[in-house]
Amino acid sequence: MATIEMIREGLLHEAYPHLYAGGYDQSDMDARYISLLKSHTELFKTQEAKLFSTAGRSELGGNHTDHNLGKVLAATINLDTIAAVSERDDNRVLLISEGYPPVEVDLTSLEMVEAEKNTTEALLRGIAFSFKQKGIAIGGWQANTTSRVLKGSGLSSSAAIEILCATIFNHLFNEDRLSPIELAIIGQFSENQYFGKPSGLMDQVACANGGIVSIDFKDAKDPVVTPVPFSFEQHGYHLVIVDTGGNHADLTPEYASVPKEMRQVARYFNKQNLREVETETFVAALPQLRKTLHNDRALLRAIHFFGENERVSDMLSALEREDMQTYLLKVRSSGESSFCFLQNLYPSTNPQEQGLSLGIAMTKEVLGDSATVRVHGGGFAGTIQAYVPTDKLTVFSTYLESVFGKGAVTVIAVRERESCCIAD
Repeated sequence: MATIEMIREGLLHEAYPHLYAGGYDQSDMDARYISLLKSHTELFKTQEAKLFSTAGRSELGGNHTDHNLGKVLAATINLDTIAAVSERDDNRVLLISEGYPPVEVDLTSLEMVEAEKNTTEALLRGIAFSFKQKGIAIGGWQANTTSRVLKGSGLSSSAAIEILCATIFNHLFNEDRLSPIELAIIGQFSENQYFGKPSGLMDQVACANGGIVSIDFKDAKDPVVTPVPFSFEQHGYHLVIVDTGGNHADLTPEYASVPKEMRQVARYFNKQNLREVETETFVAALPQLRKTLHNDRALLRAIHFFGENERVSDMLSALEREDMQTYLLKVRSSGESSFCFLQNLYPSTNPQEQGLSLGIAMTKEVLGDSATVRVHGGGFAGTIQAYVPTDKLTVFSTYLESVFGKGAVTVIAVRERESCCIAD
């Protein structure tokens, strides 16, 4: 159990490099955790608490492929949601997140509540239900959280909360017996079934796991995760996220159309997901597919899926060889495919708002022909991702923020540690 005095004495100093890579300020982090514990004391009248950290994620490749059992490349990042947690004697969970109304769930009633859809209550109830369904222990706890995972940024703030709550149940009552992959599957179940969002599994896996990972979802119940130790900074580049000011609110129909249309193509071949269809089979059937489906966008999205799966394999191979230039070439190809074929740069219902497209155009203007930039995450609004050479970082940030506002540019780094309790 951690106390404010223990934080002041350096309790977490050895943990910080593994959580926040090289760009953190030790005094800032100490102040952050001290403030968290002060709030816990004020809210719950206890001087001690366990400390947890779950990071956001950045998708590196495999844009919108996970929900059709494809391949992705993703990284756990150095922006996280942290929680101070203490156990309760009753069977209730009380979660108070900074800037949001309190969330309370009675664990004696875990059936899905239709009126709770799209709420944190739904996520918590679904996670607890999944634990209980698997015969794994649950119990009451109370927590307050604060987050630096930017909301609506494509860095998966919602998945971070899911994995954080699952990690708390896993640590408090089960001695961390569930693996990061198992926690991710629980988080996805809750988001799909209880929250009501048809997400894939990449966000949860990347938030849970730590480091850069390649994930092959061919077997959805047992995805293959391959860690890839790699530093972009050591190769002269910074991974940068630019918030173009769009909002993910009310875009669920846009997101849902992507897996729906990909599966529409798969069903032509009597398959559920595109991963079950061979590329050559799809290409040979294109003439008849167009006549049958009457949906060119579905065909283009399928073309993206098949090409993106190959690119992820190529990107993984390039990182393993430490071949940065080939890796960047594949990232650029991924971005072009998302723009042209997947078509998730702006909502089809609001083509006047194209912040992502504008951000990409500006990046190419300032970085030149070799610019490596792509849509980040689900798309339709939110953020772009760029690989910016160290010597151009200042001019890049100044130019992009002149349009999208001060603070729009965030330099991120890869975090080593998985979602975990950092002070027991």
